[in-house]
Amino acid sequence: MPAEWERHAATWLAWPHNASDWPGKFPPIPWVFGEIVRHVAAGEIVRILVNSRVQQAQAGRILKKVGVDLARVDFLRFPTNRGWTRDCGPIFVRTTGAKPLLAVARFHFNAWAKYRDWKKDDRIPELAVKRFKLPLINAKMVLEGGSIDVDGRGTLLTTEECLLDTKVQVRNPGFTRQDIEAVLRDTLGVTNTLWLGKGIAGDDTHGHVDDICRFVSSGTVVLCREDNAKDVNYRPLAENRERLQGKGIEVIDLPMPRPLYFDGVRLPASYANFYIANAAVLAPTFNDPNDRTALGILGECFSDRPVVGIHAVDLVWGLGTLHCLTQQEPGLTP
Repeated sequence: MPAEWERHAATWLAWPHNASDWPGKFPPIPWVFGEIVRHVAAGEIVRILVNSRVQQAQAGRILKKVGVDLARVDFLRFPTNRGWTRDCGPIFVRTTGAKPLLAVARFHFNAWAKYRDWKKDDRIPELAVKRFKLPLINAKMVLEGGSIDVDGRGTLLTTEECLLDTKVQVRNPGFTRQDIEAVLRDTLGVTNTLWLGKGIAGDDTHGHVDDICRFVSSGTVVLCREDNAKDVNYRPLAENRERLQGKGIEVIDLPMPRPLYFDGVRLPASYANFYIANAAVLAPTFNDPNDRTALGILGECFSDRPVVGIHAVDLVWGLGTLHCLTQQEPGLTP
């Protein structure tokens, strides 16, 4: 599985339609999507999943208003339940050999082992394979793209809270650590799995790594740090830092925004949920004093493309932001 910063052929995104993901706050969400597409389309094709011709027309009107060239958009009539494309969309890999091929590692999706509406989302990888005539590698395991992060050279980050949980949101009953590592090796080419502990408060997925720790280059990660010892995230994030010690990984601290609540719910606001596109790195912002600090840190990590802040206070009410919504389709060559 290539690293996210390698050249993309396209970015996949599902147009928002399930208002229950943003109860009482849905109207601004399509406009946030418009901003995401505007920045991504500057450097690559954006493949947008839509449920119907009507939804495609609605999306097209918004994209035109925000200045997106629709020639850079490929609408795909792939029905979705919710459309968090990082988790249910195709995970692309490159095969090795004299003539590399793009293939899809077909993991299964069950709505984070929490919700009942997932069968349309689970079909997306197979629809992608059929539409683009790609080889399929059947993983025979439930896994969401947000639960992993890779450096493109065989090292993968994940958390025990998500993949090894046996009580709360159990994806693969009976699977051991060794079972999971074997599947990751055979499907994604992973030879080194780094296991962190827990994710952050408010995370509906029960421990996705893309809210806490991300590769920014081979051998270097940004890792969220909470400085308030009274905050519930303080100890888990500190323990994750301890786990990376002695692993040959350079760790760059990324601050956390102040706790963000809506309707009494703690939201999983995190600067680690950025997305690396060809033309820019899109990073969530939260009207927080640490927005500027986080953008500066990411700007130093990615000197080859601008870092653009995307207002995510409304978006995170859906319990995810930019990385959760996107999935990269790598080019055939690095």
